[in-house]
Amino acid sequence: MSVNEMSDEELDAHFRDLVDLFIDQGNELAKNSNSENIGLALLHAASRYSAFVVSSHAESLAQYEKDIVGAKSYFQAEYSNMLDENFEDYKQVYVNKPVDANAS
Repeated sequence: MSVNEMSDEELDAHFRDLVDLFIDQGNELAKNSNSENIGLALLHAASRYSAFVVSSHAESLAQYEKDIVGAKSYFQAEYSNMLDENFEDYKQVYVNKPVDANAS
């Protein structure tokens, strides 16, 4: 089924599946690299791919340069919202973590 034919629920599930594929790849790569480098590589790849997506919609350099402003604002806001959401989710790690009696 094409993404153009998917319902909102199907698109959301497809999006989450794509996210999981990238996370799985990152976890696999983390076996031989540190997590910080994996995170930065994912950020760099996302920014490079996003620039490609924006450029693929523009028919001229002038249009591309005009589109950059709105795209940059959109991607920065989306990233900030996603990061906030994930920071909140990861608080559960500490809620469910046993307290170390020897910790200061």
